[in-house]
Amino acid sequence: MAVASFVLGLVGLLVLNVFLGPIAIVLASTALIRGTARRGRAFLGLGLGVADLVVLVALMHFDSTVSWSF
Repeated sequence: MAVASFVLGLVGLLVLNVFLGPIAIVLASTALIRGTARRGRAFLGLGLGVADLVVLVALMHFDSTVSWSF
């Protein structure tokens, strides 16, 4: 779960951050609660999930939209 949260958080920075960010946060939190051996990856996934939501809020503030506009 720690690796999955890391990957989803990383991908979420580029696409679908509204969905992948919260999923990464939940997976990382679950992995940390279960006592995973990959605590570093879980913390990275948690940080990237939060970064996904920060990027989403910044995009919504500047573009008044929920998606990337190219």
